[in-house]
Amino acid sequence: MNKSLIGNIPVLSIKAGPRDGADWIKRLEQEYASLIKYVQLNKDNDNDWFRIESNSDGTRWFGKCWFMYNFKKYEFDVQFEIPVSYPATSPEIEIPELDGKTAKMYRGGKICLTEHFHPLWGRNVPKFGIAHALALGLGPWLAAEVPDLVEKRLIIHKDEKPVSYTHLRAHETPEH
Repeated sequence: MNKSLIGNIPVLSIKAGPRDGADWIKRLEQEYASLIKYVQLNKDNDNDWFRIESNSDGTRWFGKCWFMYNFKKYEFDVQFEIPVSYPATSPEIEIPELDGKTAKMYRGGKICLTEHFHPLWGRNVPKFGIAHALALGLGPWLAAEVPDLVEKRLIIHKDEKPVSYTHLRAHETPEH
């Protein structure tokens, strides 16, 4: 992750969560402005890697994220809810289709960010927002986990056919 790129993501100033009425709306405006700037920075640096949108009250977010590895694009659904204690608590980002495929994930497909990201988030409340969670949480997680999952054949590129042994008779082995 490019430090100068991260430094160009606008920080937020309003400390409000989903239960804070008008202040939450102001916080959401800052969130959207920060996300729009981050997306533009990524596009300007040829590093477009996610699409995200929210429900009408900004409490549930969903979209797609992708990671390029060995010239292939691996794309995943991504989702998260804004915790009631936000922004003191960061969102738990989920990639449901990878649930159970890596130790760096909690039940339900929640990516593990505890050791590195959560302390950083805690030191930067209320300045960090959704764009920061994506840039400093999801992005590095994908960079660390997707290559490993591909190499272990736990995820297969959409253009590859999975190896199927169902056509073999009981006495045959894949080597023959």
